[in-house]
Amino acid sequence: MPLPSDLPVVDHHCHLSPDGEGVAAARRFRAAGGTHLFLATQNYDPSPPTTLAAYERQFTTTTALAEAVERDAGVHAYPVLAPYPVDLLHQIDALGTGPAVELHTAALDLAGRWIEEGRAVALGEVGRPHFPVAEDRVEAVDGVFRHALEVARDVGCPAVLHTEDLDAAGFQRIAALAVETQFPLSRLVKHYHRTDVPPEALQGIVPSHLARREIVSRVLGTPGPWFLETDFLDDPKRPGAVLDIATVPRRAAAVALLGVEAANRLRIPFESSIEKVYGVRPRVVPDGGR
Repeated sequence: MPLPSDLPVVDHHCHLSPDGEGVAAARRFRAAGGTHLFLATQNYDPSPPTTLAAYERQFTTTTALAEAVERDAGVHAYPVLAPYPVDLLHQIDALGTGPAVELHTAALDLAGRWIEEGRAVALGEVGRPHFPVAEDRVEAVDGVFRHALEVARDVGCPAVLHTEDLDAAGFQRIAALAVETQFPLSRLVKHYHRTDVPPEALQGIVPSHLARREIVSRVLGTPGPWFLETDFLDDPKRPGAVLDIATVPRRAAAVALLGVEAANRLRIPFESSIEKVYGVRPRVVPDGGR
């Protein structure tokens, strides 16, 4: 059976690049049945930024891509902005620890101002590298992570996490930091979630599940909020990574074949979770069809 005509189909986390497919990827997403995507910023230059002006150019590129996606592909795009957590390690190498921390926190502050101005909907990706960090850099990493949560708290927006894969103990550690900074757990989103963790072990943090077939099957019956994402990188050197941008609409179409009840479960990641976490309710872009 087809998907309900009023159901948006949302990729909660993807990237586009002017040096990749860019808007053409969004057109493929639309052709597959997608209607909305959350567009996370990324580094578009060969090296991570070492000046605040470079971050401003990066954020400008992301928001311009979002505007082009809406205008030229008919897909609604929600920009998500922040300096990538791994940047800090490169900046420490290039600038030294103190200047690197100052730059990273200034870039977080800049992203927060853009969110306050309505140019983006969330602070992300924030957190820490997804691999072990040298002991002499842990304090700097933890400090900018704390600052990120403080910025998102003060702005009143969600924070989208980039971390290592989290088990139950990992979610507990992140939740403890959020409590310390008085950041609401209901607006903390774990991007790129793959681990089979019971809902009660999430500590109130919202998982954004990688939309692999087996993961979608496993989480479809779980209570919300939760999201589905591809983490599409739009990198010509890694075509289709992490998942192709057409994956979420294809998974949604496969779920719809299971029947009305299964199709209605998709209202959790595509409607109610977005409304709860982001305060907006996506609507299907009218064009006479999907």
